[in-house]
Amino acid sequence: MTQMDKRLLLFDIDGTLIHSGGAGVHALKLTLAERFGIQDDLSDIEIAGMTDSGIVVSILNKHNIPATHENITAFLDSYVHFLSLELPRRKGKLLPGVLELLERLKSRKHLVLALLTGNVSRGAQLKLEHYGVWHFFEFGAFADDHQDRNQLGPFARARANEKHGRQFSAAEIDVIGDTPRDIACGKALGARTIAVATGTWSRADLAKHQPDFLIDDLSDVNSLINALGW
Repeated sequence: MTQMDKRLLLFDIDGTLIHSGGAGVHALKLTLAERFGIQDDLSDIEIAGMTDSGIVVSILNKHNIPATHENITAFLDSYVHFLSLELPRRKGKLLPGVLELLERLKSRKHLVLALLTGNVSRGAQLKLEHYGVWHFFEFGAFADDHQDRNQLGPFARARANEKHGRQFSAAEIDVIGDTPRDIACGKALGARTIAVATGTWSRADLAKHQPDFLIDDLSDVNSLINALGW
């Protein structure tokens, strides 16, 4: 493949590649209880598609705790600690087709596999190492980079440039995720958007946000690779 044939694939994690069995939400609850002595089921906090830092700000605001840099950082440090304990305790899973798809894509030298996720980098690594797929991804853009998910695309693009010595045009980038926020993030970057209905959002709800491709799951690997030209 020539340099011009390369394509950058940016994957979301939760609801797209894995279900963690609630490990992340439980780690947030444990952190809130340990650090601030507050019991909260967080049922009214928007989580799907949000960045970890954005979720923490919402939790702090709800309980009238100053959302200072120090409080956010301390909260995320405890969250990562509790996440490492919760992942083995939960009945999570890789989603259908994910392992086969990543193995197939990784063998194609023109494809660059990376992450674009609302997780902080340490949380992303814990989750994907637990499910055995961290090694498939060269780099990522994370909640550490920016609280606003729509601002993460340029970080991924810059890291792709650093690693491969070329600028990936918007037309050479795919963003794959399971929420309207993933679709919006991809559109903000000008990338092709691929929505997967394996998270909390239904296919019909995702369709309202007009992704370029909409699929039920990643299980039909051959059809997916052919349809997307990967």
